[in-house]
Amino acid sequence: MSPEWSWDRGGSLIRMDDPAEVDAAFERGERSIGTAVIGLAFNCPLEEASPRIVRAMRLTDRGQRGFAFTAAGAAARLNGELTAELYAALHKEGRGGFAENAIRDTLTFVPFRELPPWFKWQKVRTAVADKLDAWRLRVTYAAEDAWNAVRRRRS
Repeated sequence: MSPEWSWDRGGSLIRMDDPAEVDAAFERGERSIGTAVIGLAFNCPLEEASPRIVRAMRLTDRGQRGFAFTAAGAAARLNGELTAELYAALHKEGRGGFAENAIRDTLTFVPFRELPPWFKWQKVRTAVADKLDAWRLRVTYAAEDAWNAVRRRRS
């Protein structure tokens, strides 16, 4: 017997472990589906949670869509991989907006050799951008230190 899920408040849904209940909630038009798919990401095998997470990524409610992308990021963290349909949904959404954190989690927690080509490119692009930013900051700090040293000599 499954627990009584509180769809109106959403609090208990983080413990969701029943994909069939989430399917039924989609059909009923429940409002806390995003929270429920986060629960599935934590409590169900990736293969069972993935289709529901992707479906929740298409919801019209912006808040619930955001939770679906959070669920995708949690799935990447917990499993060290994603399904082909989750990779495709994240790629379709792209960097920025809802998918930004989920993509970053994927790049962090999924081994490079297991990433699809677009994600590999994002990993390389991010690494290069981070390195360039670090160099820029190093030069900026060195210039500031030099300027401060010149100002101290003048006084």
